[in-house]
Amino acid sequence: MVLFRRLLGDVLRDARMQRGMTLREVSADARVSLGYISEIERGQKEASSELLASLCAALDMPLSDVLREVSDLVAIEEAAAELTRIPVATPAGRQVVNSAA
Repeated sequence: MVLFRRLLGDVLRDARMQRGMTLREVSADARVSLGYISEIERGQKEASSELLASLCAALDMPLSDVLREVSDLVAIEEAAAELTRIPVATPAGRQVVNSAA
């Protein structure tokens, strides 16, 4: 199952690191606790739309860019999950899909 919050956290962490910012800097700029941002980056907490807007502003990154990157990652994970579905023929000639996972 694809977890949006985990992928969002990955995108936010990558953006922060690409900008050379620490959690402390983002925390101060976004006016959000450092611990909470850390939990969001690790996919342990959901970010509200208001919090996400604050984080995007602190990272100087448009919300649409963040959501586009997350959407791309979701599509990749969905495609990978679909590849693990293996069709198996039954004696009656019907196909059943088994998961390789």
